[in-house]
This record gives sequence, structure tokens and C-alpha cells, in this order.
Amino acid sequence: MAIRRPAESFPPGEFLREELEERGWTQADLAEIMGRSPLLVNEIITGKRGITPETARGLAAALDTSPELWMRLEAAWQLSKIGSDGTEPVSRRARVFARAPIREMQRRGWIEQTSNPDVLERQLLAFLKIDSLDQRFSLPHAASRSTPYSEPLTPLQEVWLARATQIAPAAPAAPYSQANLTETLARLKELTHAEREVRHVPRALAEGGIRFIIVQPLPGSKMDGVTFWLNDTPVIAMTLRLDRIDNFWFVLMHELAHVMNRDGLSIDDDIMAHLSEENLPPKERRANEFAVEQLVPQKQLEGFIARVRPLYSAQRIAAFAANIHVHPSLVIGQLQHRGEVAWSNFRRTMAPVRNLIVPNATTDGWGAVLPVQL
Repeated sequence: MAIRRPAESFPPGEFLREELEERGWTQADLAEIMGRSPLLVNEIITGKRGITPETARGLAAALDTSPELWMRLEAAWQLSKIGSDGTEPVSRRARVFARAPIREMQRRGWIEQTSNPDVLERQLLAFLKIDSLDQRFSLPHAASRSTPYSEPLTPLQEVWLARATQIAPAAPAAPYSQANLTETLARLKELTHAEREVRHVPRALAEGGIRFIIVQPLPGSKMDGVTFWLNDTPVIAMTLRLDRIDNFWFVLMHELAHVMNRDGLSIDDDIMAHLSEENLPPKERRANEFAVEQLVPQKQLEGFIARVRPLYSAQRIAAFAANIHVHPSLVIGQLQHRGEVAWSNFRRTMAPVRNLIVPNATTDGWGAVLPVQL
């Protein structure tokens, strides 16, 4: 016979009683067929006993149904008896947790620790400056001359960008002028020869009218940097996800290209891994080409390759880097991307810079939380 799927929950015993009546069987008949006691059959019909997997198999064999039918009836009936009491807060918390990395936000002090779903939701809405969980975060106060970001933001990008926009006004910056950007780039270029010089980058950018902030990356995100505008002031936000001097300078120059080209909101994930991809958006390709050329002039690099290939050594690279006044890691990074040297070579040269720049920049993360009024 066909398996019945009840529209509402009721005791499995009622279903069993109907089955017996349809067949003209007594409870004693069913007990004998199943090889079980009449008391067991009676207690199931009167709702005094639940259906176990073993009983479900016996009923299925006797009544030409399936064990799953009886287990579903039993489960639905047991769930109906407890109703939905206590589950509504669970559902609401689950929805909030699906919307943002709540535990990480709480750990960093961006929102308060609470298990109250009302408070939790209100905090997240205030953090993202949205009216409902269905809304998406949008960048406030974007300059009219900039272009909007065309791709939908991921939840991690939304939260990280929201935090960046919160602390950006705290970063110092002189009035910005596009005409002064060349001077700012020249000053930054002078700082690329030694890792210790990165500590001067925040001041150089601020004096050039660019707000510079560092926000610790969120776990699972490969975000390297973001460029956006607050009114007519450009903001560069970086994660220092890869704590290496070559990555720091490349990401910074990439973001500066977005500033120079007034690309508007630009979110850059795993920049160096996508450096050689041919299907990059035009603005990302332009930014990559700019960063490559600014850090290591390509004609000079090609001349060095022609002279040295394949006999690269730390001494020869250091001499060439000193000649063009950049840190050897910047040269090594470009040689690696060109496939001239293996990624595993010269790793000791890739100096970390986070501890040098974080104390000198407007930073949120690694134990430091900026007090921002939401």
C-alpha cells in the first residue's frame, strides 16, 4: 500500500488504529503477527509507549509500509508536544551569526558579548548602519566623482570595510590635492630601500592628504587592501595579511594607483596571487602595472635579468637593489612572479614590517581597539 504522509502531527497510535480497522484486525491479531505482546500494541495505540526503531521495522513488515513512516510519525508527534517554545531565540541568533562573523567581532570588542538575540541584532545593524539583516552595507559619504563598487560584498568584506570606515576619520590627513600626489609618491619611493623606513609611511601619506589605516584581517578573508573616499579625502586601508616587506609595498602602491585614477571603492583580495591573470578588470590591471613599475623600473630589471640569468645570487640581487635604491625583497618578489627564481628561494630576505608600522599608524587589531562611536 502507498505510504501516507500526514498533513499534521497526531499520535502514531491513531494511525495504527485506522490501519487495523481498515484490515479488520484486532490488536491481538497484530500482536500475534508481529510476535510481540498485546500489551505493547495496546500501549502504542493508547499513546502510552513510543515507537522504537525495532517496533517500526515490525509494523512496517506487518502493514506493508516502511519503517521510516513510523519513525517520522513518532518524531513529528514528539516534536509537536514540545511546540516551538525556546527555539525562536535560537533561530534569530542563527540568522545574525549567518550574517556576520559575530564571535570574531565580539572578540575584538567591535560589539558587546551577549546571548540576547534582540541586543545582538541591534548591535550588528548599528555596526553596519543598516535597518534590517536583509540590507547590505553601503559605503557612506562616497565622493560623487568616484565610481561605486560593482561586485556584491561578502559578509567578511562588509564587516571589515564597515570597521575601516568607522576608524578612517581618526586618521590624520592634510587637505588632499591630486596635483600633490606625484610629490607624495616620490617621497614614498625614498622609503623603499630598508624595512625600518616603513615606519615613516603613515606620516608621508597624511602629509600628502591621504588617510592611512590598518585593520587586522578577519580569519578566512584574503583581503589585502581597500581604497575608498570620504568626501574628497582618499583613504587607504590595509590588513598586513602577509607580513612581508615586498607585499606591503606592492599593496600600498596598488592602492595608490586607485587613488591616482580616482577608481572609487576598490577592494583587493590576494593581490599578488592574481598579478599575472589576464582577465583582471582594467582598473586592477592598471593598478598592478603601476605598482610593478613604481617599485622596480622594468627596463632596469630586464637589463639585470639579461646580465645575470640564471646565476642569481643574494649578493647580485642586493647590489642591483642598492643601485636602484630599493629593498632586495622587492626585486626578489618580481623575479619570483616572472618565474626567474623559485618561490622558496631567498625567503630570509622577506623581512616582516608589521611591528614597525603598526605603532605609527591608525590601527585596529592585534589587541588594540580604537574607541569609535557607532
